Amino acid sequence: MRILQVSAEIFPLLKTGGLADIAGALPDALNGAGCEVRGVLPGFPAICAGLSQTSSVGQFTMPWGEVIHVVYGMLSDVSVGDGSFGVYVLMAPNLYDRPGNPYEGPDRQAYGDNHRRFAALGYAAAQLAWGLDSRWRPQLVHSHDWHAALAPAFLALAHDRPRVPSVFTVHNLAYQGVFGGGCFGDLGLPPQAFSVGGLEYFGNVSFMKAGLSYADRITTVSPTYAREIQTAEQGCGLDGLLRQRAVHLSGILNAVDAAVWSPTTDSLIPHRFDPRNMTGKALNKASLQVQCGLHVEADAPLFAMVSRLTDQKGLSLLLGAVDEIVAPGGQLLVLGSGDPYFEEAFSRVAQEHPGKVAVRLGYDESFAHQVFAGSDVTLVPSRYEPCGLTQMYGLKYGSLPLVRRVGGLADTVIDTDLETLDNRSANGFVFDRFDETDFRRAVRRAFGLYHRPAEWNRVRQTGMRSAFDWKDSALRYFHLYQELIPK
Repeated sequence: MRILQVSAEIFPLLKTGGLADIAGALPDALNGAGCEVRGVLPGFPAICAGLSQTSSVGQFTMPWGEVIHVVYGMLSDVSVGDGSFGVYVLMAPNLYDRPGNPYEGPDRQAYGDNHRRFAALGYAAAQLAWGLDSRWRPQLVHSHDWHAALAPAFLALAHDRPRVPSVFTVHNLAYQGVFGGGCFGDLGLPPQAFSVGGLEYFGNVSFMKAGLSYADRITTVSPTYAREIQTAEQGCGLDGLLRQRAVHLSGILNAVDAAVWSPTTDSLIPHRFDPRNMTGKALNKASLQVQCGLHVEADAPLFAMVSRLTDQKGLSLLLGAVDEIVAPGGQLLVLGSGDPYFEEAFSRVAQEHPGKVAVRLGYDESFAHQVFAGSDVTLVPSRYEPCGLTQMYGLKYGSLPLVRRVGGLADTVIDTDLETLDNRSANGFVFDRFDETDFRRAVRRAFGLYHRPAEWNRVRQTGMRSAFDWKDSALRYFHLYQELIPK
């Protein structure tokens, strides 16, 4: 099966969150399941820098008159099978060659023409599905998140073109790509698309709604999240549409790329280790404490959060309960960037607790590996969490996740209690209500287990042996594609 993957990011070339990790790992997993996958990406500088063996494919013109050139090349840093990953890249410097991240400038303000930048991505996917590259034509288009969500709309509404099925994956429903209604004319969609049954959203244009309305199948990144987004609480205003499309909606759990995230082979950590020999874990902890200015105390449980600093991630709970970690002798390390309020708040807490709390602002992929390898507890107290990958990274590296029972966190972390200790299924700590009392109780339970080394080690061993590889998830996507592609 020939599959075209549409995304705005791809690891390791360009990453702002978990979307890039999935876009980088899924093609290889699908290749192992029997698919032939190519990608289509915007021509961001980081993507173009990693591109080689390029050849021109063709061009198309967007409604505002901009000509988009498409090239095909190889991304050597992204491996599929025994070779590099073949991708189509939109060469449009006026749209993509800019400072900042893919979506906003250095001033953290979204680019005012984002609707054009990502409409071009969706239209490029449709053009490729219709035969822009005469040498290779996909049988199905798989789009990821709102940036790629117009591709299903172009495919479904072009009645004079060959019918090509589409799958749309929601990585985070809260980020919807909503623009003023006046932008609709730039998209190149027929007038009937600007309607309640299309992508019209309270007089605006919603890219996310386009994907949800027109894709043949919708997936999310965990089974629990697929159920949650059909509720008013977590549906972000789109729960009614999702309930209407429930028969076409499913949750397929994200997985971990073992070639990137494995303490036995990871070249980014000072000392490698595995469940049978945890000496390296202790050495990594001491190294991490030195790097971050924390007291080098082997017996002090080290709690860590690696996250975007946004309200979604439960940061208010952590800020309100720092004393619950520090007072009994624990340590806290925060790595991330985002909302200036949270950046300033955590920086202030670190100044108030020298040697016990450390903060590193920004995101450093290499340092993130070291955090998981050296910490004892990975904190993910999210208000909502579509899948979450950090709790899986924590499990792999022997850093027990402490999470709220939502989304993919509920699907991957089994709370430690008498029953799960007895049957050896426990792999972390789970709390239910999004309030400080429940969070504090979970922290205390983590301390309680930490001071019982034999049981702590047993739970940690269970977590490190958890199977979160791509094989099962890739097979689920494969079977989904089989249902859609005409035999």
